[in-house]
Amino acid sequence: MLPEQTAAVATAICVVEPASGGLQHGAAVAPQCANCGAAVTGKYCSNCGQRFEHEIHSVLHFTREATEDLTHADSRLWSTILALCFKPGFLTREFLSGRRVRYLPPLRLYLVLSVLFFLILSFSHHQPRIVSIRSGSGATSVVLTPPKEAFAAKPGETAQQRDERICKPDYDGPARSIVLPALARACRKFVADGGRTASAAFLHNLPRALFVLLPALALIMKAMYRRPRHYYVEHLLFFLHNHAFGFLVFALLFLITPFLPPALGTWLTVGVWLYVPYYLFVSLRCVYGQGPWLTFAKLAVLSFAYIICAVITLAVTGAYSIFAA
Repeated sequence: MLPEQTAAVATAICVVEPASGGLQHGAAVAPQCANCGAAVTGKYCSNCGQRFEHEIHSVLHFTREATEDLTHADSRLWSTILALCFKPGFLTREFLSGRRVRYLPPLRLYLVLSVLFFLILSFSHHQPRIVSIRSGSGATSVVLTPPKEAFAAKPGETAQQRDERICKPDYDGPARSIVLPALARACRKFVADGGRTASAAFLHNLPRALFVLLPALALIMKAMYRRPRHYYVEHLLFFLHNHAFGFLVFALLFLITPFLPPALGTWLTVGVWLYVPYYLFVSLRCVYGQGPWLTFAKLAVLSFAYIICAVITLAVTGAYSIFAA
């Protein structure tokens, strides 16, 4: 090797070795994401989006982290809830416009609020009542009787005799030989425990039934809003947000009214029931952008269709809950 080449190699070694050593000992190594293992250079992982934070070692640390997530100015929870309550149609419009990261996803919002609503409803659920109409002396009255009292055995009557007296279903439709025994069995089960099992099964099945109702309502909306053309998913998103609003306001109503004076609770209930149609009207105008009279006409048609679909859904869910209980 020539002297000039030897000197060049020695110079290169002198330059490279300190740099390599600096990387090994002097430079800080970027922390890794605990979820995907990627290098994290900021507060969140650029690969999977998980927040970079230290391990939680105490209840105090966990509480502080949870409180920060709920109350932080950048949290999506409060902005979503406020928009859902006081800005009809705003969340749907924002989602369709592509501004989605600042709010909770529609399906997650619907599922969380539906679980909250039915949880509160189950806690405030009272014993079922049997409705009977009595008329006499020129007056008609509606009597609500607990099933335990309505189905009580008469003096000297056995439980089997009571069941035979009460459970006498009358059915002349198709498959009578199959339907009649099923009706009798369901009636005996209902009478035996005063309807508690059927009522619990109904509350358990109702959330799933309402979730199945949404696609049917979206089909009705698609038929009503053909021009300008809208995608089916747009109508589905509209109902997800509006049902989430309903779950939220009625859950709050069920929570608040027991602690209010009766008169104030009545006024609050009336106010909520008046606010709901107004909310739907403004929501339709915000999302679909049509005039007030056309929107009002379509709201009337939608309300009628909604009532019919809801009655059918409740009837099917009730029948299924009684037979399957």
